[in-house]
Amino acid sequence: MMLRALLIAALAALPCAAMAEEPVSVMIVGDFHMSNPGHDIHNMTADDMLAPKRQAEIAAVTDSLAKFHPTLVAVEWPADVTDQRYDAYVKGTLAPSHNEVVQLGFRLARTTGLKSVAGIDVDGDFPYDAVDAYAKAHGGSEILAAANTEIEAFVKKQDALLASGSVGGVLRFLNDPALIKDGNGFYRSTLRIGGGTEQPGAALLTQWYKRNFLICANLVQRAKPGDRVVVFYGSGHTFLLRQCVSEMPGYRLVEANDYLPN
Repeated sequence: MMLRALLIAALAALPCAAMAEEPVSVMIVGDFHMSNPGHDIHNMTADDMLAPKRQAEIAAVTDSLAKFHPTLVAVEWPADVTDQRYDAYVKGTLAPSHNEVVQLGFRLARTTGLKSVAGIDVDGDFPYDAVDAYAKAHGGSEILAAANTEIEAFVKKQDALLASGSVGGVLRFLNDPALIKDGNGFYRSTLRIGGGTEQPGAALLTQWYKRNFLICANLVQRAKPGDRVVVFYGSGHTFLLRQCVSEMPGYRLVEANDYLPN
């Protein structure tokens, strides 16, 4: 009876202990590929991010985000690669890089005096070919064509914004909550591709969600109560990462556009 009473008392105290912990504040900054790797189905074309004009714009972005006072910066590279390259970056031995991880993540971390950067990326399958093949064989190509046309228009708008504006302006565009919500439509539309026991669209969506859950798992396993985290990730991941953070007990989502410059 005494053991049972102690167990009940301990369980009753758990909510109070959880409430006493400071929340983890997380800002998801959806970004674009600054080094033009061409790994996606649709790819934005960035100009020279090492040019003086772009360097000034990137500095304006990281200086603005520094006002959030991050205690942790997380980026779209694996942990081992991130550790090695950030150490070289701080020492001044890393070769000049156009990559957004270096330009945004490493720069912000160094600006705010952080000794490390969290690499939280996880590779994953994206079985689009199976979806495309099924659509072609079963008369569903118009579904994918319509979705891809929308994405291509979206990418061209980013190109135009960057050409006529600033890095900060493009980031503000990409991190508009309404735009992020609409942008998830492409992934959902793949659910229309399939039938019966053959469901390539659902399989693609499952793999996409799995990858993003694993990324989010790396994030929450690294963060501590009271941390203020800035996460830099390709904008296609923003919807699911925001959802994961928003639904995570003890976490608070912070809007990037409350800090990003124009």
